[in-house]
Amino acid sequence: MLLNTPPKGTSDRFPKEFSVRKYIFDTWRTVCKKFWYEEYLGPLVENADIWRAKSGEDVWWSELTLITDRTGKISDLALRPEMTPTVTRMVSRIYLQEPKPIRYFSIANFYRNERPQRGRNREFRQLNIDLFGSHSVYADLEILQVAMEIMLAFNPPKSSRCMYLNSRQIIDYVLDEEVKVPVNKKTEIVRLMDKREKLKKEDFILMLQDHGLNPDQIDKIVSYLSIENISALAKKFPAIEKNEWYMNFHIISSQLAALWYGHLFQFKWSLIRWFDYYDGVVFEVFDLHPDNRRAMFGGGRYNGLAEIFGAKTFPAVWCAPGDEAMKLFLESRAMIPVILDAQKPELYYVPMLEEEYYDVYCKLAQKLRDTGKMVEQSLELQWVAKALQYANKKEITFVILLGKEEMQSKKYKIKNMKTGEENQILI
Repeated sequence: MLLNTPPKGTSDRFPKEFSVRKYIFDTWRTVCKKFWYEEYLGPLVENADIWRAKSGEDVWWSELTLITDRTGKISDLALRPEMTPTVTRMVSRIYLQEPKPIRYFSIANFYRNERPQRGRNREFRQLNIDLFGSHSVYADLEILQVAMEIMLAFNPPKSSRCMYLNSRQIIDYVLDEEVKVPVNKKTEIVRLMDKREKLKKEDFILMLQDHGLNPDQIDKIVSYLSIENISALAKKFPAIEKNEWYMNFHIISSQLAALWYGHLFQFKWSLIRWFDYYDGVVFEVFDLHPDNRRAMFGGGRYNGLAEIFGAKTFPAVWCAPGDEAMKLFLESRAMIPVILDAQKPELYYVPMLEEEYYDVYCKLAQKLRDTGKMVEQSLELQWVAKALQYANKKEITFVILLGKEEMQSKKYKIKNMKTGEENQILI
């Protein structure tokens, strides 16, 4: 006997649950279109070499799901675990011909062969927003603004989330110019910095020592990670004021404040994300609820990815919210019942009280549908009491009552199931 439950790490979305997801997707789509991003979709499978080339060992070795061919041999195709390589491949085909910038978004499903946990499923839906063709700091700013507006569109409580910002270029500057970390140790040092908040300070220092850093280097890294704002960064490392990305961060900070987002973001120097993937601004939107403290989604600049497709490199910035993290954000604030209630449409039910009048029921139901109403029609004979009981269970708004008495009077009844009020309408 086969199981009637979904595979591990996937979920069945019954109508009530799907309505929450649809609300999330519709909200995402509305925000993206306001900024005039165009919707696209790529294939469910891609050549595995795409992720071998760029996504790093984590995705390739542990999360990628390869597909077998008809003979059972492992093919070169894999289920997509993310969209960025796909959309970059697509844009590399048309980049030279298209006016810049290119603004794209998609809402698609993905599969990662990872251990399922709260907020992370193997199969998930994700919004991907990408802006191609601009090196300008205002391109980074626009993606940050879209990310801010996505959260605001759900009308969340104040102080419910925070956007953390950092820059790959600033990390490089501090480690290369100020700390002077040897090139062959840089990747490991960055990974340690990424774990800083999960480590005790003394353990973090010991790990830096194990990688051969001297006390002065360690002090600079520890001080860098504890700096609270961009102005303090310049006081600690005065020469950084001449750095282009430092100046860009000043622009981003002032513009976010000018757009009334000043209370919603902070600079966080320990924010690394995929160090090998990003090459500019990186950010993360963090849920601040005490029962759900987690990174919800993030993004950043990834200018070099097109090179793996043999194309000349072109600039790109992106972000990618996921549906599960967004649902948990709404759920932890008891916003789901409000969403479900707002999603309920006005439904009409036409029960078959007399089989001989079936053609009348059909015509009446169709007449209501032609006026834009949503109408369900029964397929079996029902007593009035059973019809009303069914309507209550399905939370139907109006029930059309048309039996022999109504046919004789040439008037049918519309019963409002919320108020109990009945009105008579000429057939």
